[in-house]
Parts: sequence; C-alpha cells; structure tokens
Amino acid sequence: MLLSYTAARQKVIEVAQAQRHQPARETVDLPRACGRVLADSVVADRDYPPFDRSTRDGFAVRAADLAAPNVTLRRVGEVKAGDNFERAVNSGECVQIMTGAPVPVGTDAVVMIEFTKMEGDRVTFDRAATARQNIVFRSSEARASQQLLGPGTRLGYAEMAVAAQVGANRVGVFARPRVAILSTGDEVVDMTATPGPFQVRNGNGLSLETLVALAGGQAEQVGNAPDEKVALRSYIERGLRADMLVLSGGVSMGKYDLVEAVLAELGAEIFFDGVAIRPGRPAVFGRCQGKLVFGLPGNPVSTMVTFELFVLPAIDVLSGTSARPLPVMGARLAEAVHEKEGMAHFLPARIEQANGEPVVSVLPWKGSGDVVTIARANGFLVVPAERPDWAAGEWAPVLLRRGPEGASG
Repeated sequence: MLLSYTAARQKVIEVAQAQRHQPARETVDLPRACGRVLADSVVADRDYPPFDRSTRDGFAVRAADLAAPNVTLRRVGEVKAGDNFERAVNSGECVQIMTGAPVPVGTDAVVMIEFTKMEGDRVTFDRAATARQNIVFRSSEARASQQLLGPGTRLGYAEMAVAAQVGANRVGVFARPRVAILSTGDEVVDMTATPGPFQVRNGNGLSLETLVALAGGQAEQVGNAPDEKVALRSYIERGLRADMLVLSGGVSMGKYDLVEAVLAELGAEIFFDGVAIRPGRPAVFGRCQGKLVFGLPGNPVSTMVTFELFVLPAIDVLSGTSARPLPVMGARLAEAVHEKEGMAHFLPARIEQANGEPVVSVLPWKGSGDVVTIARANGFLVVPAERPDWAAGEWAPVLLRRGPEGASG
C-alpha cells in the first residue's frame, strides 16, 4: 500500500533526525548570513528599548494634569529621536515629542498631536490622558544579556534585523549541507546544447539547484547519467560523497528505470518507493552508505512537488534546525474540481486577490511534463485523497510555490 504524502514526509523527517550529526560551524559576516542557521545564540547587548520611547508624534505630559479633556498646558520645548530633553517636566508643562524620541523625565504619557491645538506656547488637549499611553518603556522588549535568537534559528529578514540591532555583526552558523544533484536519462542533454529532435535540455538540474539554494543547502551538480547500469553506478557513487543525493528520473517501472536496482546493488535501505500523490507517485527515499538518497520522478512538475514535500525537510534537519511546515494556505475555489479518489492531487494553480480574499484557479495543464504552466503558477491546489470533489466557492488548501511569488525559502 502506498504511503500518504504526510506519512512519507514524516518518515523522511524521522530518518533524517535519527542520523543527524552536529553540522560543522563557521563564522560569517552578518550580511552574508541570510538564510543560514545559527550555531550560537544572539543576545541583547543592552536593554531594549534602552529608554522610555514615544510611539507617536505628539506631546509628552503628566497624565495627572489631563484627568479631564480641554486642559491647556504650557509647551516648554521639544525632543526628537536621537536627542534628549535636559530637565524634568513640571506640573502644568508639556514637551512636544516625535516618534522614537526618549520620553522626558517627569512625564508618563504621550498624547497624539491629532488631539491637540497649539497657539504659541499654549497647548490645549481635546481629551484626557492615561498613564503609560503611547510609550514603550525601557527593557519592555528585552533585557541586557537576554537570549533573543537561539541555536537552530534560521535567519530571515526579521532575525537579521534583531542581530544587527544588538551589534552581532559576525555570527556563528552551521555549515550548509552539501546536496549532490544527479539527472538521468539518455534523452537529456546539457542546457547549453542543441537537443536532437527527440531530446530535451536538462531543466531539472537547474531547477533542483535553485530549490536546494532556496532551502538553505549547497548544491553540487554531478551531471547527467545515461540509462546504463555501470555508468549510473559510477555517477551515484560520486554523488554519495556529498551529505545527500537527489536524483531526477529513472525511478518508474520502465525497462530503463534503473535507479532502484543500482541503489540496491550499493546496499541501500529503501524506506519508500511510492507515495499516493499525483504527480510524483514513484518518488523514492532511502539511505545508502550513510547518506540520504532521494529518487524523484523526472517530469519537471513531479520533481518540484516531491522536492517540496520530501527533500526540503531533510535539508532543514541536516542544516541543524527543525523541518519547516508546508506553506499551505486556504483560498476560495474559482470553479469546481473533480479528481480521482485515492491519490492526493497537486494541481498547478494561480492565487489572486478578489474582493479582499484569496481566490484560487486551477491552470489548464498538459501533465507533469508541462513546465511552462508551472512557471505561470504560484501554487498548487491540494486535492486530498479522501475528498476528490470540491464545489466552486469552497475554501480549499493551496501549497504555495517557493520563489518570487510563492513562500519564502
């Protein structure tokens, strides 16, 4: 019986975690660390914020002076971000303040400028004030020496901002796992070559290299192996020098689909060689000579779907972090969908905004070799195996495509 894609994915994660060893670590300049996984902690170098900070443009006041609306106070100065008001503020006084500026001593509230009228140095407030309003107080975000980012954290834009804010201009990160990429098939030629009438350029190799980079791995192209056992074995042995091997093609049931047979000769342990999905049913996952090996179907759409489902979480684990959840969102179906029962279907789709909500349309496509349609898609409509029929207007799951228009890597 074929595994469900969720069970197959979980199996990949379990096997990767069981054999994971602590990756090597290196220190890099922070601007070069985006997408990397932290090996060390990032801690606060001081309190954050380091002073009581205004969150609005307005006037710093003593809340007790504004217990009721329509009170007038005397403006005794102003303070902007980066400056400091030199003296304490007394009762009956206020200080004009800008967003991000330190709140003057003696004040405990900031009233937004929209609720005031100023004539000369006299400011009238339309409403009452309450203590602490529009102020972020010192150390309320973080205290000095507090861990802000722990080992195993992947550095995205928010994490990069945190590290920069606390002065972590060089950070310890885990080495990226080396992922060997091996294409197979006599019909495949290099992307720089002129193909014969019955040949295709190797788009899968570059697609996989891009997917590995988005996932945080270091891709190593092994080449393209012909449909011949001895040569294929040599290519696979070269690929096994990396931390992980990803093959495309040669995993179906045809006469020249030789990947599983060669892996068996090399002593591989196969955990699954088929998943109840379409496209991507013949996906293979195993371990050979201590390395994780993935055999992905050679059709481009199958390759992309199975990489997202199975290879990416393994790269996460070998990178020193946890597997990311699948980037699935809900969207309203533009039209009814009917698929065969028993398989989960991943249909190339386009998600757009309409009337303030996401709407998904399945794109017309010519099967799992139709890479042109995939380039137009920004996701895949997921039709669960147990529910093949969906009506127009229903909310359905969509797997976002990683890339410029899809989920972040």
